[in-house]
Amino acid sequence: MMNDIKGPDHLVHELDDDDREFITCRFFEEMAPKLRRLDARIGTLNCEFAGKQYRNWNIQFRSAGSGFDIVEITYDEEGAGMDLDL
Repeated sequence: MMNDIKGPDHLVHELDDDDREFITCRFFEEMAPKLRRLDARIGTLNCEFAGKQYRNWNIQFRSAGSGFDIVEITYDEEGAGMDLDL
């Protein structure tokens, strides 16, 4: 029988509610205006915009009226940020 106790490696791949809320707020404050200027409709962005500690996380979004909905936030071991300032 496998041990159900979650070790440190498991915790690295999960965000708590505060982290999810922080990433979501930063997305709407910083990234949503840039995505509107680029006429984005659907996509995935690396979460490094919220801080280097989130560089292994991606946020999936889709357009909703004049704004965006967040579909999900997922872990990506090989994640890398991208500059949207054109």
